[in-house]
Amino acid sequence: MATLIAPSNHSPQEDAEALRKAFEGWGTDENTVIVILGHRTVYQRQQIRRVYEEIYQEDLVKRLESEIKGDFEKAVYRWILEPADRDAVLANVAIKSGKNYNVIVEIATILSPEELLAVRRAYLNRYKHSLEEDVAAHTSGHLRQLLVGLVTAFRHVGDEINPKLAQSEAEILHDAVKEKKGSYEETIRVLTTRSRTQLVATFNRYREIHGTSISKVQKKGTPHPFISFP
Repeated sequence: MATLIAPSNHSPQEDAEALRKAFEGWGTDENTVIVILGHRTVYQRQQIRRVYEEIYQEDLVKRLESEIKGDFEKAVYRWILEPADRDAVLANVAIKSGKNYNVIVEIATILSPEELLAVRRAYLNRYKHSLEEDVAAHTSGHLRQLLVGLVTAFRHVGDEINPKLAQSEAEILHDAVKEKKGSYEETIRVLTTRSRTQLVATFNRYREIHGTSISKVQKKGTPHPFISFP
């Protein structure tokens, strides 16, 4: 695997000026953006962002948002933003696209409660309204209930497992997903309130009892598009 080698004698001002030039004209010079931002350390990229704003009275990230799109845009977010800001932006992109809500699920379930709270604060600071507000405004029904519950949850992060609870909640999920007779509200309650460790135990118990994973059952066309935890 190649190792990134960032220049030790880079000039934040020269980089900022080169980026500004790359934005001018009919189209963005994406190669220049890659050469600069893709070959600097996190600290150097933050320096460039500060200098760019000092010179041009404009947030470099907001300018990049207006200049680039798609996967390249997401890559740039990963290069230049602090983790909480990056996840806030990626969540906003997912919400506005109305398609890839797996991004919201991933952010809400992989991060620790403190990290998720930092993302929510970054989101509010950047967009002037809350993450849960935007999730609710762009979704409906049971999907809204699930996603709002996920982004507002403050989960227990311990390693404790309750085997009896895993057993009973595996059956709740089975009834809801396989037999289509269970309560959506109960499914949402399980997915939004249990710790990651407890959920893994529940999913494992589901596999032991029913001989298949819950994700495989979902892929067969059940009406539950949201049971997709990492």
